[in-house]
Amino acid sequence: MASIGNAIVIGGGIGGPVAAMALQKAGIEATVYEAYDGTATGVGGALGLAPNGRQALAAIGAEEPVVAAGRPMRSMIMQSWTGKQLAEFAAPARLPEQLLIWRSDLYQALYDEAARRGIRIEHGKRLVSLDGPVATFADGTTAAGDILIGADGIRSTVRGAIDPDAPSPRYAGLLGFGARCSADGLVPTGPKMHMVFGKRAFFGYQIEPDEAGWFANLPHPTPMRTAEAAATPAEEWLRRIADAARDDRTPMVEMIRRTRPEDLVVAGGLEDIPSVPTWHRGNVVLLGDAAHATSPSSGQGVSLAIESAVQLARCLRDLPVQAAFTEYERMRRERVERIIKMASRTNADKAAGPIGRVLRDMLMPIAMKAFGDPEKFAWQFDYPIDFDAPVRDLADASR
Repeated sequence: MASIGNAIVIGGGIGGPVAAMALQKAGIEATVYEAYDGTATGVGGALGLAPNGRQALAAIGAEEPVVAAGRPMRSMIMQSWTGKQLAEFAAPARLPEQLLIWRSDLYQALYDEAARRGIRIEHGKRLVSLDGPVATFADGTTAAGDILIGADGIRSTVRGAIDPDAPSPRYAGLLGFGARCSADGLVPTGPKMHMVFGKRAFFGYQIEPDEAGWFANLPHPTPMRTAEAAATPAEEWLRRIADAARDDRTPMVEMIRRTRPEDLVVAGGLEDIPSVPTWHRGNVVLLGDAAHATSPSSGQGVSLAIESAVQLARCLRDLPVQAAFTEYERMRRERVERIIKMASRTNADKAAGPIGRVLRDMLMPIAMKAFGDPEKFAWQFDYPIDFDAPVRDLADASR
């Protein structure tokens, strides 16, 4: 039986609506407060929803609308700039297929599902201060709950409120871009994502008969926020990205040529936070990127946020608030920080300099042999959640 009656969720991106749905399933009413005046329709590039993310959504009965909005991504092919295939790997066949889904489509599917379940999402509520689980917004209004959940992203206001010394995001040395384009005349890849360690940048692309999509991670010496990067005309970014791909034996240059400037997604600098020391204080707790921000190179950002939302709801259903927060952090911290660390190593390979690229290309085929057996990295993807299973206070049980 839940020890709380209602919750405030700050942040209406991906983790916030999932947390509200999971809390509702746990018998806790939740209201989501989003800073932006409108929805995030059309915002964001393509991402992977990993099998573990699908399993977490299935645990609260929210998988079906998301699957309908995505496309299968059955494997990933790693290749060098010369076109040589270094490895092909996929999650074990016993798990759900990974999905390629545009962030805006994932957002809309979750937003609509939350609304269908009667969850209230209020817009134009930019958080400015906290007094425990009481939130004050920029428009002068306030909201109070038994608990407050900060699902407000990598630059979380909630994180700074509970720990003024919390670490800031760390720049990975890469800028992110992506777009959809016409697939007409391109050689289809089928449901396989090609990942290219290019000569000057890192690229990914998937080509299906009706649509093609690509992304690029462009090395850049200094960090750029999204707004700062977007100040450069899209035509100029497309020129730079095409120039970075010019020597690579891939269809990237042609895909970039087909991309309309208005369709280019400019994500800004890739960032992570290796470890957030304080996940909760009093009746306030962090979720998703606010607690465990991994760079997009992990392919796990949204999946980890969804996992955390579901596990937090289970803990709050079965334990008193402080014990629930402690057990939630115990469940999650080691797993998420391991994935953040792995993604950081991937970023280093993507942003390698001239000498580093030579060494990388020499050693990569050897390293990639490890990906031949799906079970060697199954720990990332095989994370089933039994929502109905009771959560025990392991700290109390050990006394």
